[in-house]
Amino acid sequence: MGKLAIEIINVAGSQLGVTEAAGHNDGPAVETYLKAVGLGKGYAWCMAFVYWCAKQASAKLGLVNPLKATGGVLDEWQSGRGTHLTLPEPGCIFIMHHTEGYHTGIVTGVFADGLLHTIEGNTNNNGSREGTSVLRKTRYVKDMVGFIKLEDKPA
Repeated sequence: MGKLAIEIINVAGSQLGVTEAAGHNDGPAVETYLKAVGLGKGYAWCMAFVYWCAKQASAKLGLVNPLKATGGVLDEWQSGRGTHLTLPEPGCIFIMHHTEGYHTGIVTGVFADGLLHTIEGNTNNNGSREGTSVLRKTRYVKDMVGFIKLEDKPA
């Protein structure tokens, strides 16, 4: 696992418990995530959260942020940035498809039984992609479209 992978997990972990102010994709931290990708309050923010975490981690380490500044999960996946994987590693970004759209987060642990531990923004305890908080989650590898590995590249 590279330095960026370790640091993105640390940054994401520092955000655990962040919750929307009024349940409408709003609040100081949520709006900071959205601003990082050029969006205002009111937009879904799972991808903005992941981008913001990668931006903070990259800046701390003096590395290039390999992610595209976008709030769109599918846009990030299709941008071709990072190395696309079919099997996850800690510190990579997961891409999953829900019936109502796409969702993303950061893989923090991978287990032999096909389970993943993650940290995700814009989720809830029911696993929604339109939740209100940054939480630790358990997901299944089989439910993922794929994974983006973040490479350590000097700035």
